[in-house]
Amino acid sequence: MHDLALGMPHVTIHAGTASNPVYQVGGKSFIFFRTPRPDAFDAVTGERYDDVIVFWVPNEGDKLAMVQDDSPFFTTPHFDGHLSVLLRASRIAEITYDELAEVVQEAWLSRASAARRSAWLKEHPSG
Repeated sequence: MHDLALGMPHVTIHAGTASNPVYQVGGKSFIFFRTPRPDAFDAVTGERYDDVIVFWVPNEGDKLAMVQDDSPFFTTPHFDGHLSVLLRASRIAEITYDELAEVVQEAWLSRASAARRSAWLKEHPSG
């Protein structure tokens, strides 16, 4: 995941809360690693998840499609109205490398400037 994020153009990485990585393009976050929060927890033990990754998404429709059924992606009421999905790092193996690459690219595209987005799409017409 880290290599995919850093492989996108104009990406910077910043230390977020607890020095968790925050990937940005043009000063806008597109992926970040959360610290344990009360809204994401194990329903059986009540233990807060300590491995949640947040990915921006292009729109609400994409978000809803990603969190349906048995997907490893999820959301919480805290993220209602926020164009992002959550994924536990412990479940990342449930998606293919190509699927993860697409999620990272879409996150980047959703936050990049129009000029950067246009240039990238021109170089990656199937992206």
